[in-house]
Amino acid sequence: SNIIIKTLKMMLADKLKRYIKDYPDFPKKGIIFKDICPILSDPEVFSELINKMSSREIYQNADAIVAIDARGFIFGSAIANQIKKPLILARKKDKLPGLLIQKDYGLEYGDDSLSLQISSISNFHKFVIVDDLLATGGTAKCIFDLLSSKNKTILGLNVVIELSALEGKKILDFPVLSEVIFS
Repeated sequence: SNIIIKTLKMMLADKLKRYIKDYPDFPKKGIIFKDICPILSDPEVFSELINKMSSREIYQNADAIVAIDARGFIFGSAIANQIKKPLILARKKDKLPGLLIQKDYGLEYGDDSLSLQISSISNFHKFVIVDDLLATGGTAKCIFDLLSSKNKTILGLNVVIELSALEGKKILDFPVLSEVIFS
């Protein structure tokens, strides 16, 4: 029942925490990089994670998934494949051809830019954003702003890791579902 499901969720989060490796001062001093590569190198753990993420109710009403460059592509493509929904790529500057909407945004360690192909989103209205990590929220907010500028609806964000101390959720006006939370 609910107690068993809650226990299984806790077990996966604890397992993921053991797999995620910290790299202090990367990509610059003061940042602790959370490395998801050990999860990807274990097919059983990766599969368990994708099954959990894919089973979230938030995807049921989505028309498509927006995965964020680059590690978000890993999780977004696996989820899209599993739930049979279209995948839209949010790419860094100068990586997509065609007519684009683009926005610059701030990261915890610099500035960046994301683009969406207008043709890729035109037939869809409701989206779930997928990424590997939520820190300050700037990247997800950028996608929200891009989609909102075209009158699209964001149902939520699903991430593997949330760094809760950076309070990224506070700037986002939609649900955030995190598989592992580090404070």
